[in-house]
Amino acid sequence: MTAPLTVTLVQADLHWENPTANRAMFEEMLSELTEPTDLIVLPEMFTTGFTMNPAPVAEVMNLTTTRWMKQIAAQYQAVVTGSFVVQENGKYYNRLVWMQPDGTYDYYDKRHLFRMGNEHEVYTAGNRRIIKNWKGWNICPLICYDLRFPVWSRNVDNQYDVLIYTANWPAVRESVWKSLLTARAIENQCYVVGVNRIGEDGNGLAHSGASGLINSRGEWISYPQSNALIHTHTISYEELSTFREKFPVSLDGDKFQIF
Repeated sequence: MTAPLTVTLVQADLHWENPTANRAMFEEMLSELTEPTDLIVLPEMFTTGFTMNPAPVAEVMNLTTTRWMKQIAAQYQAVVTGSFVVQENGKYYNRLVWMQPDGTYDYYDKRHLFRMGNEHEVYTAGNRRIIKNWKGWNICPLICYDLRFPVWSRNVDNQYDVLIYTANWPAVRESVWKSLLTARAIENQCYVVGVNRIGEDGNGLAHSGASGLINSRGEWISYPQSNALIHTHTISYEELSTFREKFPVSLDGDKFQIF
């Protein structure tokens, strides 16, 4: 029997293009944790905000932010995940790192780049999705604009149990954020974790948070809020499995390939 999974969502107002300040802020926020957790989820570009000026803030892998994530994962004995700006082979990536407590990690480069913000002109898109097994749960982490593309998110044959979206989703489209998170949970029969930032970024764009945890029926387990917070909730594998068995939508899913 797979044990329940405790998930911590960290919603914060990011310091614009200031990795040092943001890492310090998240350390302080995480120090408020009063109970053990299995998975800590940070926002998209958690060290900088959603910047289209990567040169001054980009890092190569295995330097400051990667090592910071290793430290945090070891300290809390939990997986830590979130994206930051990475430079590799002369290219920039909006890269989500999945850091485990033993220091091993994997990464996902954002596939769908937000062209309305010119992200596609600055960053290079990824071409592979990752599904990580942690404490018996299969977890698929994605990034922000990926939320709008259900084919990329599709849970074929129940490959994963938890779908994560780490984001800098503007307040003006908060209703879309909440609607799509709910839809992804229902259609994929999984838990969905959405972690968004709050506050105004360096371009004057407001963000209202509305981070949340949704179950496979599309019910919000955590109530969306617009302030800085750490929200921890424990989810049940037994509850998910029982619902999938009673309502096996995946058996009638369409088969397809992504090119």
